[in-house]
Amino acid sequence: MNGVVPSSSSWSVSEESLRRYVRFASESCIQELLSSSEAGRFGNASNGWKMVRHDSNGVEISKRDSGSLHAFRSRRILTSVSPEQFITVANAIDAAKQWEGDLVEATHIREIDENLSVIRLRFGENSKPLFRNREFIVYERRETMQDGTLVVAVASLPKEMAEGLEPTKKKKNNSIIRGFLVESGWVLEKLEDTSCMITYVVQLDPAGWLPKCFVNRLNTKLVMIIDNLRKLVQASLPSLPPP
Repeated sequence: MNGVVPSSSSWSVSEESLRRYVRFASESCIQELLSSSEAGRFGNASNGWKMVRHDSNGVEISKRDSGSLHAFRSRRILTSVSPEQFITVANAIDAAKQWEGDLVEATHIREIDENLSVIRLRFGENSKPLFRNREFIVYERRETMQDGTLVVAVASLPKEMAEGLEPTKKKKNNSIIRGFLVESGWVLEKLEDTSCMITYVVQLDPAGWLPKCFVNRLNTKLVMIIDNLRKLVQASLPSLPPP
C-alpha cells in the first residue's frame, strides 16, 4: 500500500466483513428486543423499564435509562389484526416514512440472508434538520420464534461500514451518511382469534452524539409509530361483505 492511508472516498468493506457484522449485530438486537418485550410481564423483572404513560389510544409507553442513554418502548393490543398482517408494515421503510415524510430513496442494496437485508434510506432537502440531505444505511432482520412470535430488528450500520459499502458511488444532492442513529424493532405476539400484542422498542442515537433533550423529544414521537402503522394495516384490510 506504499504506506498511504486510504481516503474515505476509497475505503471499502468486504462482503464477508459486512455479513459477519450484520449477522452478529442483528442477532444481538433480536435478543434485546425479546428481553425488552418480556420485561415486567408474567412476573419477569422490569429490567429498568418504567411506565411513562398509558394514553387514550391504548398505547402503553415505557422508558429505560442506561447512563446517559434512553430507550423507549410502546405496547398495544390490536384486535382483529394478526401478527402476519401487521408485519407487512413493520419494516424499515414504512417506519422511516413515519420518522420523516421527505424520504426520497429507499433501496435494498444487499441481501445477506433470506431474512436479513441491508437498506439505504435517503432523505431530501425538505426534511427536518436531523434528516435533511442525510443517508442512513440500516439492516433489517425478520425472525419467527418457536412459539410463533414474529420479531423484526432494524438498526443503523456504523458510519465507516456504511460509507465503505459503495465507495465509488457519488452521493446524490450532497447527502451525508450518518451512522449508529437508531436501534429498534418490533415483537409481534399472537393472542386469541386474530388479535395480537405489538411491542415497539427504539433507542435513538445509541452513540450519544445528539443533545439529550432533542433525542428524548424525538424518541417520544417515534414510539407513537405503532399507532400510525396500525392505521396503515387496517386501511389495507379488505372490507367485510355486507350481511
